[in-house]
Amino acid sequence: MPLPDDDHIGSRIREQRRLARLTQRELADRIPYSLSLLNQVECGARPATPGFVAAVAAALRVDTSKLTGPPAATALPPDRLLALVAPIREALDRFDLGPNHDLTALRATPRLIAEADAVCQQVRATHLRAAAKTLPPLIVELTHTVWSAPSTPAWGALASAYRTAHDVALKLDHPDLARVALDRMGWAADRASDPCIEAVQRYKRATLWRCATSAPLITSGQALLARETSREALAVNGQLHLGLATVAAKNNDPTAVETHLAAAREMAARVGGEAGDVHWLSFGQVNVKLHELGTSITMGNFDEALGRARTLKLPASTLTSRRARYLVDRALVEMEAGSAATSLKFLAEARRVAPEQTRHLPGTRATIRGLVHMSRRAPDSLGGMARWVGL
Repeated sequence: MPLPDDDHIGSRIREQRRLARLTQRELADRIPYSLSLLNQVECGARPATPGFVAAVAAALRVDTSKLTGPPAATALPPDRLLALVAPIREALDRFDLGPNHDLTALRATPRLIAEADAVCQQVRATHLRAAAKTLPPLIVELTHTVWSAPSTPAWGALASAYRTAHDVALKLDHPDLARVALDRMGWAADRASDPCIEAVQRYKRATLWRCATSAPLITSGQALLARETSREALAVNGQLHLGLATVAAKNNDPTAVETHLAAAREMAARVGGEAGDVHWLSFGQVNVKLHELGTSITMGNFDEALGRARTLKLPASTLTSRRARYLVDRALVEMEAGSAATSLKFLAEARRVAPEQTRHLPGTRATIRGLVHMSRRAPDSLGGMARWVGL
């Protein structure tokens, strides 16, 4: 069943009414307005006056902002979120200040490199808060190191830490901070003189750009790898093809989608296995299949997507972040197929596997809205899920 494309006060009233497990008649009996007016407001045929909104909010026992404001971004409470991201922002701002003479008990470069790798692994395991707490002191110490004892490995580790800061900021709904982190990653990657890191940085930048401009950025990353023949370069180039397939899907260009997916399949076969050791891209056949599913969803080919989702078997070694994304995608296509109970089951599994990530994925909210739209009276489990994401 397709997700409703309306987003007005009436549609939010309908969602909250169904989450409260009330029919229109039952809600109308609780407010000083007619059933006919309520029906017209929910359908968008009549505007909702401030008095009407206040009466409905009181009857449903929700704040009026639930009915009048844009869908709230899923996030931690503002004070807790600020406590996580503010230190990251401050650490990023130290990039050009030279050595930090206030630091004591400095660690050797190999230990800093190991920690940069470990914090990246935390993000892939969807331990976002733990990674957010580890990043600021790591970035500060690596920044001091590259200014006081510069080396290619140190610059590469700093670029990796900046990339992880981007990932954390993006998953915590701070795209502005994610852009700053990517700018810093590019600054460090250039000094590391590593074309693979530079190509990954351009790929990440493309995910934040508008569709029309992201493809040239990805192809510029491929140009950096034109003369590279290593397994690392092959895996990065394959990931860039997957990025171009995603862009083509957003442009509804199935021919280009298949061209880039085919190139990625061929490169995955040459890489052999899942290249989880290459910049945490985990490029391989499984990643290609996940992008096949994702591009089908993006183009609205839900029958095809459902077939892909139901036949895709993820190995036990699949990163938690990728597993959670698959479960949310599976929930979305099951919802589109009208299988509400199955959809909710996969959504609950995604929440169990990776609660921090699942709560922030756009597909989670889209699926919940679709399930509410399908239900005359939302079951308690769906109501709980809706409250969890702030719907």
